[in-house]
Amino acid sequence: MTPLPLLNSDGVTVGRAALAPQFAEQPIKQHLIHETVVAELAARRAGTHATRNRAAVRGGGAKPWRQKGTGRARQGSTRAPQWTGGGVVFGPSPRTYGGKVNRKVRQQAYRAALRAHAERGSLALIEPLGWDVPSTKRAVEYLRQVPDALNVRPLLVVVDDIQSVAARSFRNIEGVYILAAAELEVVDIVAAKALLFAREVWERIAGGPAEVEAVTPKPKPAEKKAAPKKAAKAEAPAAEEEPPADQAPAAAADQTSEEADA
Repeated sequence: MTPLPLLNSDGVTVGRAALAPQFAEQPIKQHLIHETVVAELAARRAGTHATRNRAAVRGGGAKPWRQKGTGRARQGSTRAPQWTGGGVVFGPSPRTYGGKVNRKVRQQAYRAALRAHAERGSLALIEPLGWDVPSTKRAVEYLRQVPDALNVRPLLVVVDDIQSVAARSFRNIEGVYILAAAELEVVDIVAAKALLFAREVWERIAGGPAEVEAVTPKPKPAEKKAAPKKAAKAEAPAAEEEPPADQAPAAAADQTSEEADA
């Protein structure tokens, strides 16, 4: 089983954590993941839509005309569905869309989704950052140092407190989403291309401390900033200065004097 990278406060891999047995031994069953995702998406629907039927529309208590003798169709109320301003037939009413999924099925789908991420190398653990103040700049550099399989979007960072310094540092980056561990569902795991778990969150989910094997940190070299290109200006050739009109060249003046003597 592929171990999970452990990232330090700079985003560099400093260890490999073994996958907990309950995740490593969980077979990936696509139909259970699909069933759970559909139920979770349905449960997120508000279901507050409603219409008024003929009993809820105001008015219509009097019979519009007598039953017989008018030549028109019999009517009992002006709030019947065929009347303008009448009630709606079979309209939507408030309801709950979420379906029931067995607890064990949810657990299997949850573990299978996490195992799928672990097998393709898109799941990692992060050590406490220890930053004093939120810094998006440091968060961008942090993500540049992580393995390439983790520097993708959408990226989900799972923390304990979404108001922590780490959460506020990552949340301004496009394509990076912050989620509290208590709100994590299977649909969130499936929708993300990569997952970063706070180490304490992962150990609580796994039910015990992670077994970490230390590795030699290999930080990526700093990016070289390209020098700004200066637009080359084409220099026009210098125009030869013409002598003033009232001053003739010396050669022309000598020729003129010789013609006059002749």
